[in-house]
Amino acid sequence: VQLQASGGGLVQAGDSLRLSCSASGRPFSTLAMGWFRQVPGREREFVASIAWNGERTYYADSVKGRFTISRDDARNTANLQMDRLSPEDTAVYYCAADLGGWGQATLEEYDWWGQGTLVTVSS
Repeated sequence: VQLQASGGGLVQAGDSLRLSCSASGRPFSTLAMGWFRQVPGREREFVASIAWNGERTYYADSVKGRFTISRDDARNTANLQMDRLSPEDTAVYYCAADLGGWGQATLEEYDWWGQGTLVTVSS
């Protein structure tokens, strides 16, 4: 599976941003999708995930109520809508895919990773 993340950029605190992850190589409807983020010097952390059938979504406490993950199987795309961004959300965001998964919060569950897209939130 090849994953391509896009949509990162520089925004101000309080703004919104929408990340997209396009997938190819396997039927998208078989993939659980996750978003993780990483700041230099820190471990990669879970942000949000959605099950292969879209029936379950999970969020890190730090983004709950502000971020929304969704999937568009017709477009082979997973999206992360990020609202009310704060400087603490600044990181490189990675999308990941897990074959047949329910959307786990652990990195080890994911089989494929995208290249990352940088999100910078200024105060």
